[in-house]
Amino acid sequence: MKKLSQLVDCDYYDIDVLGIATDSRNVKPGYLFVATKGFHVDHYDYVTDAIDKGCVAVVVDRVGKFSVPTIVVDDINQTLISICEKFYDVTTHDFTFIGITGTDGKTTTATITRNLLNHFIPTAYLGTNGLYCGDKIFSTTNTTPCVEDLYYYFSIVKFYKCQIIVMEVSSESLLHHRVDSIIFDVVAYTNITEDHLNIHKTIENYRNCKFRLATLCKRDASVIINGDDDNCRLLNVKYKTTYGFSSDNDCVISNVKNCQKNVYFSLRYLENKYLVQSPFLGKYNIYNVTLALLIVQSVAGSLDKAIGLLPSVPYVFGRREVFTSDSGFDILLDYAHTTNGILSLLQSLDNYSHIIVVTGAAGGREVEKRPVIGDILFKYADYIVFTSDDPRYEDPKDIFLDMLGSHKTENYTFIQDREEAILHAFQLAQDKDVVAVIGKGRDNYMAVLDQRIPYSDYDVILKFLKKFRFRQNSTRFDK
Repeated sequence: MKKLSQLVDCDYYDIDVLGIATDSRNVKPGYLFVATKGFHVDHYDYVTDAIDKGCVAVVVDRVGKFSVPTIVVDDINQTLISICEKFYDVTTHDFTFIGITGTDGKTTTATITRNLLNHFIPTAYLGTNGLYCGDKIFSTTNTTPCVEDLYYYFSIVKFYKCQIIVMEVSSESLLHHRVDSIIFDVVAYTNITEDHLNIHKTIENYRNCKFRLATLCKRDASVIINGDDDNCRLLNVKYKTTYGFSSDNDCVISNVKNCQKNVYFSLRYLENKYLVQSPFLGKYNIYNVTLALLIVQSVAGSLDKAIGLLPSVPYVFGRREVFTSDSGFDILLDYAHTTNGILSLLQSLDNYSHIIVVTGAAGGREVEKRPVIGDILFKYADYIVFTSDDPRYEDPKDIFLDMLGSHKTENYTFIQDREEAILHAFQLAQDKDVVAVIGKGRDNYMAVLDQRIPYSDYDVILKFLKKFRFRQNSTRFDK
């Protein structure tokens, strides 16, 4: 708790502030409401709502008559940052920041990076899977939270004495200037493929938004990009390190050998050659692991040690998590939901007898991508169980029909209830098959209308593995 006069220049000395909010829906009694102007929403329009919910004062950038103390400032975004710094007793200068962006692979790369760096320097992770500090995990609502939430999480990181923060940086956070107060020491790009065009409209806008991250770093910062990615190569910075399979990269990947539980590959970097043993399977994970290793090298300067630690790094929640059933088939839980993410994942499953996929598509998002994803599913999956995936205001059956497109085969079904869909897929699976439950990873909700209804693919899988017993169906999808 702080006094209002401790947070912003004003004459209201005795007002206690219990929290900060820029969204009136998050206001609680005792909060200070800062009416920032968002990309789509002007929060000044919701000052009255915030007052009705119990805010004790408001900060605005234009004069208005309200029933609580009102402070008018010139630069409300900078004022918000200053208020957050004072309220939480933390600044971005307290940490070394690593920012990882891209369409796919952010969570995996950031988590691996954090787990490796933590052996050198106390390091936190902040992203889709939450905030990791030491052995503690705190939940978050967005890949990159809003400004006031960021500073709250920074205060936790400071409390746990972590010196480095590895952050996933989403395109929306860059578009909405959530991370503008951070000066990054390392900036890294996994890849850039078409995504979020419902927001950015064109791939050029999306790409340029991603490129903003490279303007938010120190002059001598390490900028590391996927050199095999055509969009990443368009990033125009003075110094950058490229990685990939192409021989013209600064760090070249080669000699890939896949085994059941590990993948082996070589890296050539700075005239040295390294043999890497990684527990993260799939070509896409070779990219993710290589990027993580290069980040660790740029911060801790010990690539050999990082490579030695890699085989013991734990798996990443919701990213290619594999469970083996008593019936001999594997269950794979993965967050893959973009065209490139789904394609890369399914291409990596060719060692199974049959691939059964349970998936859907999010409502209110890029309708034009749905038949493209459907084409990928029908090409690589032996059977598809279409189901709900955050339908929001759309009918899940309409989303399914968009994904189905013009396909006339019979190797699919639609089951709206996602838990029933997953259990149906388990009934179809046999020894040496894989059931890939994709799209939501470890999400703990289903977005229906404007509600987040508690739901978890992970919980459904665990319940099945622990309690569910069934006889294998005699009816299969083989023709």
